Amino acid sequence: MMKFGIIGSGMIARFHAQAIQAMSNGSLKGIAGRSIDKTQALADEFSCQVYQNIQELLADSEIQIVTIATVSGAHLDSCLAAAKAGKHIICEKPLEVTTHRIDQILDVCRENGVTCAGIFNRRFYPAIQEFKKAVDQGRFGKITMVEAAIKWYRDQEYYDSGAWRGTWALDGGGALMNQSIHTIDQLLYLCGPVKSVTASMACLIHEGIEVEDTAVAQLEFVNGALGVIHGSTACWSSEGHPAEVQVCGEKGSVFMADTAFRVWDFAQEQPQDQVVYDKLMSGSDKGMGANDPNAIDFYGHQRNFEDVVEAIELGRDPLTNGSEARRAVALIGAIYESAQNNSIKITL
Repeated sequence: MMKFGIIGSGMIARFHAQAIQAMSNGSLKGIAGRSIDKTQALADEFSCQVYQNIQELLADSEIQIVTIATVSGAHLDSCLAAAKAGKHIICEKPLEVTTHRIDQILDVCRENGVTCAGIFNRRFYPAIQEFKKAVDQGRFGKITMVEAAIKWYRDQEYYDSGAWRGTWALDGGGALMNQSIHTIDQLLYLCGPVKSVTASMACLIHEGIEVEDTAVAQLEFVNGALGVIHGSTACWSSEGHPAEVQVCGEKGSVFMADTAFRVWDFAQEQPQDQVVYDKLMSGSDKGMGANDPNAIDFYGHQRNFEDVVEAIELGRDPLTNGSEARRAVALIGAIYESAQNNSIKITL
């Protein structure tokens, strides 16, 4: 049973606390955050210790794993400090807002012999695992077209609620880097690396932010497939549109909406398809967190954390290890560069 410490005291830190509390192989020792009042309230809710600052938390020898739940562009300092203190790290998405900053984190983690993992909670739902299995088994034949569609909505109040929101320095971007990154990660997890990208982006309805609220990118994958990413926080809906990942090939098509399938259709059926039909087909058009980030449950975080603990104990890489967490940021960075320079960019 590994002991956790949380750095951060906001909404995301509460997700972390809920997930750790539900874990089978971890427990929450304490929390450190910038606001002592918020930190105290969170610690009271989850019956754990309050640390006066990050240094005090990192000095606690009982804590083995630190989760980072701070503002995106502030992850670097917390991760470097945790690694140098010998703590394993699980950091919220994005691991950092540029690949250069991520590489600094990964280098220091290697130097100090600690595990670094990102949080991509959507990888841990049963539907994505069935999806991945179908890809790995070659059931699509040649993959031809893929799509990630994140047509979400955030009101002006959301961006006005924190000075860091909608800034390049601390948010790292807009609808792609903050909201769409989970679905982009799923696309890369399923279909592999991207060879080239060309993109357009704009801020269409929000005021006072530096970043995009709408973006479209056209992709060419290394495996030859062509794809599109649609990402937005400017698509109003009464209940929110689910985030979709679609993969089509010469022998099959699968459309996943959040954590279940709208389409599961292969030229050659297999016995395991019945499990999908019985348990994993979508019955709702309501998007998970599409209009309200508080609507996301902590199941994926719990499974993400449990996988990291198991990986440390078994000496293997976590499913969302630092190199994996880097890939989505690299692609999003290439999309931004292409959109800003009106050119095709290569991602590695």
